[in-house]
Amino acid sequence: MGRAAPNDHRRPGTAARPSGRNEAATMAKEAKTNAMRMLERMKISYTPHEYDHDDGAIDGVSVATKLGQDPARVFKTLVTQGASRSYFVFVIPVAAELDLKKAAKSVGEKSVAMIHVADINKVTGYIRGGCSPIGLKKPFPTLFDETAQLFDTIGISGGRRGLSLDVNPLALAELLGAEFVDIAR
Repeated sequence: MGRAAPNDHRRPGTAARPSGRNEAATMAKEAKTNAMRMLERMKISYTPHEYDHDDGAIDGVSVATKLGQDPARVFKTLVTQGASRSYFVFVIPVAAELDLKKAAKSVGEKSVAMIHVADINKVTGYIRGGCSPIGLKKPFPTLFDETAQLFDTIGISGGRRGLSLDVNPLALAELLGAEFVDIAR
């Protein structure tokens, strides 16, 4: 990657803009996701990583492998519904499973269950393989597995298939009003 010109004030890792104004505006709108816009609005730095998803391998471990990242620091977003019918978001390492009993206890519910894949878009505004804890249709109580605190940055979905964002977990938790709890196994 070449060095930026001295008067180039773009965030490191961002691409140069195309020369035509209309083309630049169109590309900027297409490239930004709700998650990226929200992070930028709150002045939280992130590093985007794009990966090929045409092979259909969009599970978290495959994404971590494609990006050459340790699966322990790449996290997936899981949406559940409690016995009270309220929704909850849990962010856990991609190679782990959500412990439903611990998850329910952590949000004060009798039980929680994963929502059906068919309901992901209706509830979150995202699609399977592109669900981010940031920029959901509505804010839901969000909890991160405690292991997220072990890393300077964690990888999360950028809000669409083929996009991952590296973000500081403490800044992310503050933005979302999230807590760190023991919820994965």
